[in-house]
Amino acid sequence: MDGDGRSDDCDAGGEWIWVRRPQEAEAAAAAAGWPTEEAPPLKVVFASPARYFTDAAPIGNGRLGALVWGGVTSEKLQLNHDTLWTGGPAVAYGLSGDETQSYQPLGDIDLAFGEHIKYTNYKRYLDLESATVNVTYSVGEVLYSREHFSSNPHQVIATKISANKPGAVSCTVSLATPLDHRIRVTDANEIIMEGSCPGEKPAGDGNASNHPPGMKFCAILYLLTSGANGQVQVLNDKMLKLDGADSAVLLLAAATSFEGPFVKPSESTLDPVTSAFTTLNMARSMSYAQLKAYHMDDYQSLFQRVSLQLSRGSNGVLGGSTLAHLPENISQDAAVSDCTVQMVDCSRLNELNNSEKPTVDRIISFRHDEDPSLVELLFQFGRYLLISCSRPGTQVSNLQGIWNNETNAPWGTAPHPNINLQMNYWPSLPCNLSECQDPLFDFIGSLSVNGAKTAKVNYGANGWVSHQVTDLWAKTSPDAGDPSWALWPMGGPWLATHLWEHYSFTMDREFLERTAYPLLEGSASFLLSWLIEGHEGYLETNPSTSPEHYFIAPDGKKASVSYSTTMDMSIIREVFSAVLLSADILGKSSTDVVQRIKAALPRLPPIKIGRDGTIMEWAQDFKDPEPQHRHVSHLFGLYPGHTMTLEQTPDLCKAVANTLYKRGDKGPGWSTSWKMALWAHLHNSEHAYKMILQLITLIDPKHEHEKEGGLYSNLFTAHPPFQIDANFGFPAALCEMLVQSTGSDLYLLPALPRDKWPHGSVKGLRARGGLTVNICWKEGSLHEALVWSSSSGNSLALARVHYGDHAAVISASPGQVYRFNSELKCLETWQL
Repeated sequence: MDGDGRSDDCDAGGEWIWVRRPQEAEAAAAAAGWPTEEAPPLKVVFASPARYFTDAAPIGNGRLGALVWGGVTSEKLQLNHDTLWTGGPAVAYGLSGDETQSYQPLGDIDLAFGEHIKYTNYKRYLDLESATVNVTYSVGEVLYSREHFSSNPHQVIATKISANKPGAVSCTVSLATPLDHRIRVTDANEIIMEGSCPGEKPAGDGNASNHPPGMKFCAILYLLTSGANGQVQVLNDKMLKLDGADSAVLLLAAATSFEGPFVKPSESTLDPVTSAFTTLNMARSMSYAQLKAYHMDDYQSLFQRVSLQLSRGSNGVLGGSTLAHLPENISQDAAVSDCTVQMVDCSRLNELNNSEKPTVDRIISFRHDEDPSLVELLFQFGRYLLISCSRPGTQVSNLQGIWNNETNAPWGTAPHPNINLQMNYWPSLPCNLSECQDPLFDFIGSLSVNGAKTAKVNYGANGWVSHQVTDLWAKTSPDAGDPSWALWPMGGPWLATHLWEHYSFTMDREFLERTAYPLLEGSASFLLSWLIEGHEGYLETNPSTSPEHYFIAPDGKKASVSYSTTMDMSIIREVFSAVLLSADILGKSSTDVVQRIKAALPRLPPIKIGRDGTIMEWAQDFKDPEPQHRHVSHLFGLYPGHTMTLEQTPDLCKAVANTLYKRGDKGPGWSTSWKMALWAHLHNSEHAYKMILQLITLIDPKHEHEKEGGLYSNLFTAHPPFQIDANFGFPAALCEMLVQSTGSDLYLLPALPRDKWPHGSVKGLRARGGLTVNICWKEGSLHEALVWSSSSGNSLALARVHYGDHAAVISASPGQVYRFNSELKCLETWQL
């Protein structure tokens, strides 16, 4: 596509096919003789066009996102750009700062195909394997199809409209936005939409201010047709009318004037029109087939790293399976116990069939059929969303990823570092998507700059700090509002723990030295300033809150501010421990900060157990006015922290279980996912699975506030309303059910619900120490496992592998694969 308007270049070059090397996990499995099993298609299926935002199918390239509604008489793609926010940089000079700014919708691509169209055979689906949305339907004898994807390599949204009859493609194409804008059409089949964001977020009445000037933006939609008789007209200087084409391709490029979190929109030197045209010109120099091939190669290089197959067997027993492709020299008895033989499971055939059903029906029936393939789909959907909304060079995933259709959305879709932002990135490491964390580290770097000012101005403290909510402009001051959620300076320290986690999974020493350690040291410096002398020689935090929760004070009234909450102390321990471990690796153990941490760490108050046998949330055993509160902040030390474990602190873990029982299972989607991970770390597979049942329940957008948690028809998770955090918390928690790790120990199948998924396999999960893991299990027990360190980078010299009462020690040299049987006997090793 060279932009010259030639009608015969709509799909020049034919279909491109990339031939790529197998992913590491698949290569290791093949070398071990594991079979290639037929997996159900990973599709989110819809039987009708979307009626609500949460019925639409999401696509994204990390920066540019869209929700595809899939209408017949009209199609809508709701557009978002990750840097399109209200406001600008600001630093608060007061304990309670300005409100957080708000993420804005870019607008819509609108396609009008006509009125009163009688259609049949409608189908719309999001294909997770190719990251494409497809819409098909028939009008008479004509089969229409539309395909949409958002390309990361070329930074455009691409749509192809086609029919099986020449000259049958006709539509009107336009752009729209709720923001201040102007639209013009060129004679090169381009619709150009320019506009600006409000200079301040919408007020309570929904009105926004344009003073000071806000972010500028531009979106350009390019139309290319094929077919000798296709004609394009300009309507009202705002739309393009296409008649009688064989097919059509639409390319959308967009840009904003965002020049970084410290540059005011009014002072930006970036021209979004120029930027958008530069992007568009690169994309339209290629054919649609080429664009799609580059898109799929880029996406699948990430997505195909991990595979998951869960099966309950026929009626939950192995006897319902049949053996296929059985080599002549292997007996049937031997075959049952060997991963080299493929099992054809009767229930698996049902799951293959279920994958073509509308996803909304599968969610409804899950309460009764507990279809494992829907669990697989939800797991991989979370990985798909992370790839689609967080890539190197983009902004951090916000409260809705990158998908938002409102100018005054709930909570402004702003990142909330009191659980939600962190949960967005929980799956990045275990689910083998470490690159998708890059925006988080860039963002933490920006927070550290503003946070140093907030620490000094607000608290007279060293280092850097960030509170409970932030935005594009890296806001670090407390938000204006109730102290129960606003007055919480632990957002930055919690985020800092992700820096150490990234190193512990990747063993990337350069990252630790250049990126992680300076930010960790800065966070620790703030915490050292923040701690004060308290009772009995302890170092305390004061004021202190447990996010969004209250207690009954001694005077009988509800209160939220106290001292030394359990979450404060748990996070501080994690940061201090990470600094000490990092300093040992980097040879910085003699620095002043490290010495002060060594002196402070043993003086932190311990986690305490209350009168009722639960973990105390506050320093005193206050009465809880809401025992089933959605937050489980005081359990941070078990997960995602590391200060409570079954092996080292069994009494505390018993109190964690009591706390979870008291808290109850109900709650928003993110709360459900967090509880699922906590139960997994208690090795309670039954209750972890119960949380899966809790999450996979359908939410009706018309009555979404009548319950907490659940899924919408497009698999978005609900608070409600839609929040994306549980979409990420779920795959992370599922990983914890299958694999857990510390700095030196690897645990296989610690919380496998054996009666629900007696057979299955997972390939490509990552673990601490730079390890990758494949696991195959049968009849509810480990059958084989492959463990290896990455073929590049550092790794642990030694690692202990655990399964039940069995243990083995490996020397994890790069690329060395260890093959274990059910008793962790090493069967063989080889170089990958």
